[in-house]
Amino acid sequence: MAEPISRDDAAHVARLARLDLTDDELERFTGQLGAVLEHAADIAALDIADVPPTAHPLPLVNVLREDVPAPSLDRDEVLSQAPAAEDRRFKVPRILGEAP
Repeated sequence: MAEPISRDDAAHVARLARLDLTDDELERFTGQLGAVLEHAADIAALDIADVPPTAHPLPLVNVLREDVPAPSLDRDEVLSQAPAAEDRRFKVPRILGEAP
C-alpha cells in the first residue's frame, strides 16, 4: 500500500489550487485526499485487460424514433391562425426591450 499523503503535500495541493485553508480544513482535507488517492490506487491495481471500454455501465439503446420525412401542415393555413404574420412568417414583438 502506498504511503498516505502528508499534511505538507495536502497544503501544497491547496496552494496549487489557490485555496486558503484553515488548519482544521487542512487536517480534514488531508485525510479525505488520502482516501481518494488510496481508492485510485485500488482502481489502478485492477486487471482490466479483458474489459472493453464503455461509456455507460448499462447496455443503453437509443429509444428515439427514426427521422423520416412526413407530410406537414400547410404554411398558409398555419399562418392564418397566427395573431400576426408578415412575408409568410410569424410576426413577433421585438425582444430587445423595445416596444412593438
